[in-house]
Amino acid sequence: VDSANAGRVLASDAAVFLKKSGLTDLVLGKIWDLADTDGKGILNKQEFFVALRLVACAQNGLDVSLNSLNLPVPPPRFTDTSSPLLLSGTASSDVPWAVKLEDKAKYDAIFDSLNPVNGLLSGDKVKPVLLNSKLPVDILGRVWELSDIDRDGMLDRDEFAVAMFLVYCALEKEPVPMSLPAALVPLSKRKPISVPGAMPLIPSSTSTKESHQSLPPVGILAAKTPLMQ
Repeated sequence: VDSANAGRVLASDAAVFLKKSGLTDLVLGKIWDLADTDGKGILNKQEFFVALRLVACAQNGLDVSLNSLNLPVPPPRFTDTSSPLLLSGTASSDVPWAVKLEDKAKYDAIFDSLNPVNGLLSGDKVKPVLLNSKLPVDILGRVWELSDIDRDGMLDRDEFAVAMFLVYCALEKEPVPMSLPAALVPLSKRKPISVPGAMPLIPSSTSTKESHQSLPPVGILAAKTPLMQ
């Protein structure tokens, strides 16, 4: 961001960069106010680091306040092709899924006990399980938002595992992230990485899904593919 090596970053340059964090303008405004301590509209290196740290806090569900600065959080994520931490690059199938096999077996047992229809659970069936955790409603709302990856208002087996994983993290006092980390995206939901401008993307949801033998039969997939596209 400090391309001229001046040791400082102007408000306009910093704003363009910080917007790539995907946070709302309201949150970014708060971050700026805390980082720009003397209100000059310029950040030195130390103040810029404070801003980055606060972005990471916000992305991981922590309060945007100076009290959060010393809490352990992963580095902030920015959707930008020139950034060293590129989001789309990490969502490839090379990243192992964060849900462990033995945990997945437990989550699958809960999933099956809720009488899924065509391999899917409606929000009404998942809600009692989420509420049973006694977590705050806003946290549970975010868990649902993050786990319903294809936004169809239902959770399949993998999406339910993501929801359970996030609930257990929250119960262990770990913050629920604002956006789903690449490692938590189930392998069945990962899109092949495309090089922008190389060629138009052919809808590949069915072909990539059918290559995973552990997934449900193609008949069920056919019902879901229009939603995915």
